[in-house]
Amino acid sequence: MNAKNTMNTQHTRHIKRAALATGVGAVLVAGVLVFVPDRGDEPPAPGPEARARAAVGAGAPAALPDVAALIRDREAWLRKNPKDAESWAVLGVAYVERGGLRADTAYYPKAERALRRSLDVTPGERRNPAATAGLATLANARHDYASARKWGEAVRKADPARWATYPVLIEAYNGLGDYVAAGKALDRLRALHSGARELSMSSLVYRDRGWHEDAAAKADEALMKAATAVEKATALHSLGGLAWERGEPKEALRHYDAALKAAPDHHPSLAGRARALVALNRTDEASQDYQSVLAERPMPEYALELGELYESMGLDEDARSQYELLRDRTTRAAADGVNEELLLARYEADHGSPKSAVDRLESQWRRGHRSTQVSDALAWALYRAGNAGKALPYAKRATDQGMRSALFSYHRGEIERALGMDGPARRHLAEALRTNPRFSPLLAPKARAALDALGELPGGGPKDMYGDGESTPLSPSPTAPSRSTAPSAAAPSASPVPSVASSVMSTVVPSASSVPSVPSGSSAPSEPVSTQTAPVSAPSAARN
Repeated sequence: MNAKNTMNTQHTRHIKRAALATGVGAVLVAGVLVFVPDRGDEPPAPGPEARARAAVGAGAPAALPDVAALIRDREAWLRKNPKDAESWAVLGVAYVERGGLRADTAYYPKAERALRRSLDVTPGERRNPAATAGLATLANARHDYASARKWGEAVRKADPARWATYPVLIEAYNGLGDYVAAGKALDRLRALHSGARELSMSSLVYRDRGWHEDAAAKADEALMKAATAVEKATALHSLGGLAWERGEPKEALRHYDAALKAAPDHHPSLAGRARALVALNRTDEASQDYQSVLAERPMPEYALELGELYESMGLDEDARSQYELLRDRTTRAAADGVNEELLLARYEADHGSPKSAVDRLESQWRRGHRSTQVSDALAWALYRAGNAGKALPYAKRATDQGMRSALFSYHRGEIERALGMDGPARRHLAEALRTNPRFSPLLAPKARAALDALGELPGGGPKDMYGDGESTPLSPSPTAPSRSTAPSAAAPSASPVPSVASSVMSTVVPSASSVPSVPSGSSAPSEPVSTQTAPVSAPSAARN
């Protein structure tokens, strides 16, 4: 017996030596020799600090535990090495990320102090691009898009090849409504970098242009290239949002559930899931999801959505409690330097003082915040304040720039109905319900009632073939541009796909004389100029 055991032991040793000699690792587990591939010089998997540092450095989504680990690591390091400018910059951007993940704006002043400390140690965007770009990221988080543009453009000027600057600039340009500049920044990003981050930004820009199929294709590609669970959840969340916007709540729910399976604490997907459940009339489940996300991430926009759900269910006291939470969170955010005027104006227009909403949004317009969201919100606030005539140009500006939004179409339809423009009103109300029949638990029923009140289209054909109604005189533009004729659809050619910037310019940019400039110190906002835009007849951007 002993001789047999000795032979087995020697045999095992020979196998192990042979395995090692041929580059194959061997592990003896519970008396069984298990062979594993030789990994050679492959580095170990990165730890949480390294994962978070890589993510925040590229502006990519990061997991909260990883960000928390990175913050602890850099704080400890800087206590011993306070002259490390790079670590101060990393810490500042990590604070911004944690503030967003926790819905805790108190991290933003801490972020600003860390980033400015970094610049004190090593000043200048050329010598310290990380801290300067970090200030741009912080400004975006605070919805201060003009400052984000200033800091981002400074870094771009100093180092045009730094690809991580361009996602920050795209967000800033979108916030200002400068979609041409956003398209150019995306073109440059695509030339410098490929990967999940670039694909996610492409999906965002395409979605804002109304190219939903291309946006979904890019989000699908981002999902396939996702390197982390959070990147996967982010791509799935984008796909869910696109499905919900086109009126497919079951499809949206599927994507949100998959996102939450990948990253259970991905709060945007939990809120998106609640939104989809509302559209499916599963309001009890939706309410539970909203309550869960608000318990962990008390973001004021979620409180507004839950409040409107409660209001649609006749639960007025519960709705008021959510509106109180919204006001509390926006007050705290303002103390931390966050601009929540757009959200507050949306609340005031429907649930408070429309006049207050107009004042807030006209102030934003003067600051140069002229996104489609601000245009739409200002149109609706003016309408709710009793000035439908002044509202219409802003509503046209919101709907004419390509983004498919049932809410925008509904707002425009109601404004046109108030002005007696029954044909255009009927068209835009029907468009809202066709785009997303359950776009709002409060407003979708009102859209149906308004469309029913207009009745069927009278015989004889519409007087306005374009469905835009009578031209609305605008000041100070002396003349309105002529209506362009939509080009006939052409088969895609073999030539390269045109740049995003050129496609945007061909669809949304009016003549130079009619573009409203950002006034300085003006007491009243410049009115938007509504232009007729031809559909994009370009090969699908998804084939890039």
